[in-house]
Amino acid sequence: MTPMNDQVYHDFELEKNIKAKFGVIAEIDNVIARNFPVSRTAEATLFLTKKKQLFLYIDSQSKLLLSDVQKIVSRVGLKAELYLPPKNRPHYFDEIGTQKFREIFPGRDHINQGDIAFYRTLTPYSPALVLISEVKSGTIHQFDSDSSGQWRLNAKFTYRRIKTS
Repeated sequence: MTPMNDQVYHDFELEKNIKAKFGVIAEIDNVIARNFPVSRTAEATLFLTKKKQLFLYIDSQSKLLLSDVQKIVSRVGLKAELYLPPKNRPHYFDEIGTQKFREIFPGRDHINQGDIAFYRTLTPYSPALVLISEVKSGTIHQFDSDSSGQWRLNAKFTYRRIKTS
């Protein structure tokens, strides 16, 4: 196959995976960065949908936690608006966070969001789909174990989502 066909196939496969795992219909309009490394075992694809929403899809060979995904998003140079939960589980992060909190504090009643804030970050989250609100400095970085600081420039891209009521 030609590289163009590979890209079209990759985009189609990505749309299918997102719909199956997250229940989100994301029609890819433009891929900003495709299959770039974000850790030793994880790769990400940054893309714009036809509705001009910017998403980061992260897939890993090893297990990732929500806290790992949050660090990756930050180090890539992005600001997250929403970490999308798995399909048909809208309260996934709260459910797992509450469950982990109860493992540590089995006798506690009246658990609130503040109590489980840390335990939410221990939720398994791979693959991950993140709705991005902005590209912080107009640059997107990728993991590179050979460079100082272990991150290097991947692409230049400017994006900021403006909320409307």
